[in-house]
Amino acid sequence: MLDILAILLCLSILASGILAVRLNNLMAAMVSAGLSSLFASVCYVLLAAPDVAMAEAAIGSGLSMLIFLYAIRKTSAESPSADKQAVDNIVAAKE
Repeated sequence: MLDILAILLCLSILASGILAVRLNNLMAAMVSAGLSSLFASVCYVLLAAPDVAMAEAAIGSGLSMLIFLYAIRKTSAESPSADKQAVDNIVAAKE
């Protein structure tokens, strides 16, 4: 039973990794990559390595995902045409 669960977790790691590569949305891809790391930490618990599982959960799925999400959020700026359209909408609303 434990072997079947470990195999299912490994397949989930592969599926979320492939999903992270194939997604066009950066935020969704990063969440999928974090899920693969979380699945790996659960797999480590099943393989009787709780210290490795805690490190993977804290650093792999927690800290690195937060850093990447922060970087994506900071670097994704709106396009200049969107700014121009927003200014035009504000001007039109005042008239």
